[in-house]
Amino acid sequence: MRIEIEKENDGRWIAEIPDLPGVMKYGKTREEAIAKVEALALRVMADRLEHGESIPELTEVFAVSA
Repeated sequence: MRIEIEKENDGRWIAEIPDLPGVMKYGKTREEAIAKVEALALRVMADRLEHGESIPELTEVFAVSA
């Protein structure tokens, strides 16, 4: 899953996974934002699977775009 990340004007980093709408997290550092969004994505996918919902087809687990 592709992770998009950018630095906000206030210095925080925001990471988002476009394939999972609403899955985005802020962090004080780039690494913190990535770690938080990965953890949230795994929780969201597990919840979807438990409820019989579909998840995006994965070719690789996480890939951070620059």
